Amino acid sequence: MTSLDDELLQDAENDARAVAFIKQQLPQELKEKFSEDQLYYFLDLIADYYATSGVLDATPDKDGYVDIDIEKMATELSNQAAKEKMGVFTPEEISFVIEAEMDFAEGE
Repeated sequence: MTSLDDELLQDAENDARAVAFIKQQLPQELKEKFSEDQLYYFLDLIADYYATSGVLDATPDKDGYVDIDIEKMATELSNQAAKEKMGVFTPEEISFVIEAEMDFAEGE
């Protein structure tokens, strides 16, 4: 395999671990609301949000963390999902996915 193939395989494995982690962290009533495909979709939206919102360009605090407005992010992701007909989710529901993804990323 080429290094690009290795990298793509590693990314796919990481995404699968992230989806499993998120699914485990969701409150019981949301575990059934989000399908695996939808969680993969939201992982992509989260990555796109980080890349396009300017969040990654922000200056980290003294501990190396960047403040992310989860409420704003959840609202944007909720609107995007509805627009792309991926499901109707409230920002509050999506905030659980965002926070679980952040916990997963922090543990990696």
